Amino acid sequence: MPILRVSDPDDERLADYTHLTDVALRRTLEPARGLYMAESSTVIVRALAAGHRPRSMLMTERWLPDLAPVIADAERRFGELPVYVGEPGVVEALTGFHLHRGALAAMHRPALPEVRDVLASAHGGTGARRVAVLEGIVDHTNVGAAFRSAAALGVDAVLVTPDCADPLYRRSVRVSMGTVFAVPWTRVAPWPAGVDLLRGLGFVVAALALADDAIPLDDLAANLPERLALVLGTEGDGLAPRTVAAADLVVRIPMAAGVDSLNVAAAAAVAFWATREPRDR
Repeated sequence: MPILRVSDPDDERLADYTHLTDVALRRTLEPARGLYMAESSTVIVRALAAGHRPRSMLMTERWLPDLAPVIADAERRFGELPVYVGEPGVVEALTGFHLHRGALAAMHRPALPEVRDVLASAHGGTGARRVAVLEGIVDHTNVGAAFRSAAALGVDAVLVTPDCADPLYRRSVRVSMGTVFAVPWTRVAPWPAGVDLLRGLGFVVAALALADDAIPLDDLAANLPERLALVLGTEGDGLAPRTVAAADLVVRIPMAAGVDSLNVAAAAAVAFWATREPRDR
């Protein structure tokens, strides 16, 4: 493997990794370059297992022996892979944060599939039965947590609206523990016109929102439709009124102690668990 020692944070070869703490910069650069960052050995292994092609890796000397088998496997599958190794101070100056989880990998971003293709190929190729839609969620931590819950609780696919944070942003991927690579997903646009697409594919679309006509989640769980799409909204404001109006039904999670709602990531986990298929109960 080509081990390239680096000592200068301004080394042009490391441009992919520069200033990762600047979210606005990463939003600009990652789609344009077709890259995303995988952080930690666990996440990198899961990205490779999903067939994502690495561009390079960056790590400190301490982690090189542990990650040598991962690097060797990546090179067998994808060809020669530059591995940049630097002192902790150099790497931290380069990325803007302390790299304590082993390594970073710059990964080529795969093309997003069409919504119909994602839903048709899910659930072992028989077609998705439960789908989550994330509308306008802006916190990358919440997006990653929702994906982790979706993977753990048997959701077949996740759709994200055009204004939802990037599931492949470094923090989203890390919080999801790499499960963003295990759950089929794509963007659904335009939205909320996508509600009609889901309905046409046989889904009952349930909006999780506070509304006078909302039914308790338990009522939905007691009479699950064959195909269900659960729509969760942005932090603070929740779902857009036109999304709620377009849905087939509105669902609420009963609250106690005067609390009106849960954080969206927590609400997603509760809703996914309550509506899991009978075979998963």
